[in-house]
Amino acid sequence: MLERGYVAGVLDGEGTITLSVKQRGGTHHLAVTVSGTERSLINYLQKTIGAGKVTNKKIYQSHHKPSFTYSIYSRQALDVLKQVEPHLQTYKKKRARLVLDEYIAVTPRNGKYSDTQIETRKDFEKRFFDIVP
Repeated sequence: MLERGYVAGVLDGEGTITLSVKQRGGTHHLAVTVSGTERSLINYLQKTIGAGKVTNKKIYQSHHKPSFTYSIYSRQALDVLKQVEPHLQTYKKKRARLVLDEYIAVTPRNGKYSDTQIETRKDFEKRFFDIVP
């Protein structure tokens, strides 16, 4: 990805680095998202990064503009964070650094956790969500 600094700026300003649950009762997965009303920017992110998906957000009020979300998850999101983390300037840099340092170690690829791994994962998630602006 050539424009790492620009993508980092968009992520710092309009994006999120979070752990989200994809399905009820499931575990948290790394998610990097950017939402906005400028479709060309959202499409640019997808094209530049070369992965992820763009979705339309539901319009609840007739006076609201259409909005869109770019999302990328788990290991693909890790690849993005590896490239943009040096350029991040907000609290998202600390979240990215924690994820880059520990996410793989606390996330078994088969999704099966021992009791010890569950506790380690809970500790990781707590420390992650404690990083706020």
